[in-house]
Amino acid sequence: MKSFVVLALAAVLAPAVFAQHQTFAVNPDASEVKMKLNTTHEVVNGTFHVQSGSINFDRTASHISGIVIVAAGSGKTGNDSRDKKMNKDILEVDQFDTVSFAPKTYNGMIAASGDSTIQVSGVFTLLGAAHDLTIPMQIHIDGSKATAKAQFVVPYVQWGLKNPSFLIWKAENDVAIDLNLVGQISN
Repeated sequence: MKSFVVLALAAVLAPAVFAQHQTFAVNPDASEVKMKLNTTHEVVNGTFHVQSGSINFDRTASHISGIVIVAAGSGKTGNDSRDKKMNKDILEVDQFDTVSFAPKTYNGMIAASGDSTIQVSGVFTLLGAAHDLTIPMQIHIDGSKATAKAQFVVPYVQWGLKNPSFLIWKAENDVAIDLNLVGQISN
């Protein structure tokens, strides 16, 4: 009788335990990466295309893994010659066609539904070099639909990229990123 009670309890609790392990499949067409670079003469705004993304997480243990990949050559700032220079000289897309973020851990709580704020730590890969980065992220879960939003700064010059400054046109050494990932949650 005792073993029957243990089995019955395990059968009742098992779905709740397994429901904690979930996957966030990013919809590239609904997601976007915006960038903002301050210069002496203007603010350069641009967008990049999310190529793919899948994040596995456990709401009970702060385990997170997966990757979000952005097409490096997809950047558009509204100026074709600037975009060409950015792709060739700054992002070196002939050699490094993607930029990625691979989360490793997070702090905070991810609610089963509604809004959550967490700190995601992981590896940001740019020009083939890995950099540790912690990103504050706002998550909204509504049934199987989810969004993850983050705003953070990439110190691109410190990380080895060229600063596009020339003559009297000077650019800052950091670029602001506004990330908006949209997708589906599954168990």
